[in-house]
Amino acid sequence: MEENFSEMSEVDIAYQILSQSDKDNPIHFKKLIREVIAKKDKVVQDEAAAISEIYTMINMDSRFQYVKDGLWGLSDWYPPETKRTRGSSKTTDKTVEKKSSTSSRLKAEEEPEDLS
Repeated sequence: MEENFSEMSEVDIAYQILSQSDKDNPIHFKKLIREVIAKKDKVVQDEAAAISEIYTMINMDSRFQYVKDGLWGLSDWYPPETKRTRGSSKTTDKTVEKKSSTSSRLKAEEEPEDLS
């Protein structure tokens, strides 16, 4: 059955393209977006602007996962633990540790002195 791409949004077409791709082979964003434009049969005045617009839509859609070096795949292809950015847990640990020590210090300052 032939899809009616003219009725679909660009981001849905990108999802369709990636879902038909092998999950071991994410697609470079420029190739993916050019394929979206071709399937949409859309006349594009400024290719750079079109790429930028569609890239932003893909980037904001949680169905897509940035892999590396401009390659994109589907979030379903990757287990949740690989979605973390490097160092995010360290930052979180430091933030929690900092908040905890600040909270302890403030609590100690609030306690009244024992004057007996």
